Amino acid sequence: MDDWRWMTAEALGQSIAAGGIDPIDLCEVFLKAIAEHPDAKRIYTTVTENRARAEAKAASARAASGLRRGPLDGVPVSWKDLFDSAGTVTEAGTRVLAGRVPQRDAHVLQNATAAGLVCLGKTHMSEIAFSGLGINPITATPPNRNNHDAVPGGSSSGAAASVAFGLAAAAIGSDTGGSVRIPAAWNDLTGFKTTHGRLPLDGTVPLCLTFDTIGPLCRSVTDAALLVAALEGSRAPDLTAPRRDLNLAILDTVAMHDLAPEPRTAFDAAVRDLKRAGATVSHLKFAPLEEAFGFAGPLYTADAWAWWRDLITGHPGVMFAQIEERVTAGRDVTAADYISNWTRLRDIRTAFATAAAPYDALLMPTASILPPEVARLMADNDYYKVQNLAALRNTRIANLMDLPAVTLPTATKSCGIMLCGQKGRDDALLRVARAAELALA
Repeated sequence: MDDWRWMTAEALGQSIAAGGIDPIDLCEVFLKAIAEHPDAKRIYTTVTENRARAEAKAASARAASGLRRGPLDGVPVSWKDLFDSAGTVTEAGTRVLAGRVPQRDAHVLQNATAAGLVCLGKTHMSEIAFSGLGINPITATPPNRNNHDAVPGGSSSGAAASVAFGLAAAAIGSDTGGSVRIPAAWNDLTGFKTTHGRLPLDGTVPLCLTFDTIGPLCRSVTDAALLVAALEGSRAPDLTAPRRDLNLAILDTVAMHDLAPEPRTAFDAAVRDLKRAGATVSHLKFAPLEEAFGFAGPLYTADAWAWWRDLITGHPGVMFAQIEERVTAGRDVTAADYISNWTRLRDIRTAFATAAAPYDALLMPTASILPPEVARLMADNDYYKVQNLAALRNTRIANLMDLPAVTLPTATKSCGIMLCGQKGRDDALLRVARAAELALA
């Protein structure tokens, strides 16, 4: 039964359908693993045993009656601690929301429950989701699967750890600048950022409403497709006949600059594998992207400050200083600058869509660096800032350009390769990513 912890969500669902796994037994395997894991309290904020067991019991009854609600009915997953869950503390990794207990589930959690997914509990995260590193001295910093001295990536840090350590079959996170994809890449998982607005944010604690998205961290592209369908209340795309004649382009602007040796080598090897599998790989330069990066910071901080300002000013010094400083920078952004920069960003997005239109996906390393060590980040404020921006640099491209994006693991630990698709064409990107996944395998 312990092998169940390392199976894909898809495979678990298939075994439940075939009668080989009872959802009750599956739930108990994960709850036992959580209870016995030495780092469980650094990964989960709350384990919802009663809810999980009740949902697993109902899934078991449906399976026995031939009335399963979908392909993942009975599969246990974890939820980042910014998704409201009725009657369960939801604090978004910050003490300024201490004791916050919502009365209703988030919209996507309602949909997932209706699809039969089993809620194991809530996972730790970067405070208010405003860091790509995953370090949180206020609540907890989850471990990295490959280096226990290093950060796990954020902000969906506990989400990644819950899957990487076999404490959930999959996890649901959020992505505002890379918060699904960075922890997925640094823990050798698949992570999927959806197009902004595809999945409703109702019942989620926001960071930047103009950039916030929801997405899964899991073990395969098919899992990602099935999970998003469950969150949306839709049918997943058919990924059983992946293409071989992919037309891909390496995004040379910003994304390929100043790479650490390991991400560079891993990316080059992955591109060779894609070519060997039949893909055509070109290069794309897009100079206005540099301009967008020049004014992106104030767009994020102003948006964050608009929602968090009263909580921060009402609880001075309660937040981790790095996070409070970053949010508070939004106080000085003028309305005129915010509006004019958003107007310019929309124009750049339109031009980017035209430039990228000939390609099935754009390629780049998911992160330009390896996960840095916790001790140095906590000891050196300037190092923290530099590493945080470096971690999020490549992933933020998809948020700025409003693209769906998938990170896949490579043969090198903590080094992912990212594929960015076209706005609103999430399912098409998943088909491309499935083909790439097979090529990299």
